[in-house]
Amino acid sequence: MKDLNSTESASPTGPEWVWLGTTEAAQRLGITTRTLYRFIDQGNLEAYRFGRVIRLKQGDVDTYIDSCRIKPGTIAHLYPD
Repeated sequence: MKDLNSTESASPTGPEWVWLGTTEAAQRLGITTRTLYRFIDQGNLEAYRFGRVIRLKQGDVDTYIDSCRIKPGTIAHLYPD
């Protein structure tokens, strides 16, 4: 049986996937697993179900992190003048 965290390619030229469990993905994002499930359910994060197990691709989690970056000048409303 192959390790789910294996970095073996699906094909010689295919992508290398690193799978994260929900606990690992939540820790990587700094959120609770309940919030992670909400993000998945709302379509913010892609996840895959293998039987009863939910896994996320590390690359998808990293892409989501990058998409949440705050641009300068967009949070001025959070602090008074």
